[in-house]
Amino acid sequence: MIERQQTKQRMSRIVKHNGTIYLCGQVCADATQGITEQTQTMLDKVEELLLESGSDKEHMLSATIYLKDMQYFQEMNAVWDAWVPEGHAPARACVTADMARDALLVEISVIAAEK
Repeated sequence: MIERQQTKQRMSRIVKHNGTIYLCGQVCADATQGITEQTQTMLDKVEELLLESGSDKEHMLSATIYLKDMQYFQEMNAVWDAWVPEGHAPARACVTADMARDALLVEISVIAAEK
């Protein structure tokens, strides 16, 4: 069974299937901020969606991070490393990508297991 939550015409924010949770790409709360703040508020949104969907950071399976420019890699990782619980790092990829809006510096897509 597939369960979709917060569905609009273009996408669902959360999709659940066979105990796996898929989150749509998440971006920051305020794109006028720098990479540290954008990363933190983006991860705050991920954490909210995981909790809402019956999961948490310790159950993340995979994360794909999109950076506007690799010059932000170290600063983004500092926030990421502080956010991910020790011993629970998911499989992860990080790539550069064109963003939907010029002011966005980072986006993430997450797959997690239900608790």
